[in-house]
Amino acid sequence: MRKVWVIGGAAVGLGLSFVMLLVVGVYVVAGNLVNGVTSGGRGLAKGAVPAAYKQLVQRWGNLCPALSPALLAAQLYQESGWNPTVVSPADARGIAQFIPSTWATHGIDGNGDGKRDIWDPNDAIPSAASYDCELARYVKTVPGNTTDNMLAAYNAGADRVIRAGGVPGISETQNYVLRIRSLEKSFAAPVKRIDPTRQAAGAIGFAQSKLGTAYLWGGNGTADQGGRFDCSGLTKAAYDTVGISLPRVANDQYNAGPHPSRDQLLPGDLVFFSDNLTDSRAIRHVGIYVGGGYMIDAPRPGAVIRFDPIDTPDYFGATRVTEDGAKALPTAV
Repeated sequence: MRKVWVIGGAAVGLGLSFVMLLVVGVYVVAGNLVNGVTSGGRGLAKGAVPAAYKQLVQRWGNLCPALSPALLAAQLYQESGWNPTVVSPADARGIAQFIPSTWATHGIDGNGDGKRDIWDPNDAIPSAASYDCELARYVKTVPGNTTDNMLAAYNAGADRVIRAGGVPGISETQNYVLRIRSLEKSFAAPVKRIDPTRQAAGAIGFAQSKLGTAYLWGGNGTADQGGRFDCSGLTKAAYDTVGISLPRVANDQYNAGPHPSRDQLLPGDLVFFSDNLTDSRAIRHVGIYVGGGYMIDAPRPGAVIRFDPIDTPDYFGATRVTEDGAKALPTAV
């Protein structure tokens, strides 16, 4: 549920002329999306990495040329969803999901306290970076992209990558590489133009068709729910209609693509709100940007789906949803 922030000049009831102005503006702006936008440096997107781990990821993500902070962040998110206590069915442990036998030979004392603790992110994150770079050295003469081969080696072992002459034909490994390279764009601080998506106008069109619908906590718009939505249910349904499947909750939807800055926003971007502006895992509200500083959102119990301003103290940031970014998201984090 989103707090209500009172903005001077923002009327409670929006007149038809204002609504039409927004609707027309959406498609005028959408028609001018050919210039593309940005992604790429070695920095991290705002809040994409929980504050407790940001400095570790930024520092150790620059350990070798095959690695970057955004790539390391994507790998950790894929492995554990930032959960330092998770254990997989294969007994992979902690935030970097090391198997104990691998940890025994490749874990390092990242914080210099004299211990190598698989459960401590201060050891596990540096160990993941160190292991990545060690694997990159093993596969540096293998044909293809060294970073792709490094990730494949992390998943399947360096020997398999060397024998295959690149990413081996193992579906799990190929998907692992593809997911992390796609997620990398979600964790990278934008430095160039970020391409718009073709599906944005369709998602907005769906959201506009639901204006005036009553809010329902946990609502997915199903018939038994009276066609009602909560905030992330609305955004998920909007992108479902254009063939992009988003996670159900807002803080996971944040990782479905790169993050344009406020002055780069385009209609169709998802906009997010939080009481903690340093950690995307604390996001609690999402809407669909429509231009002019406004979004369509399902704000709270007792309200209806409506236009709301985005420039409030709890504005966290935005995501330009992409098909590859959405597909890359872990099914459970």
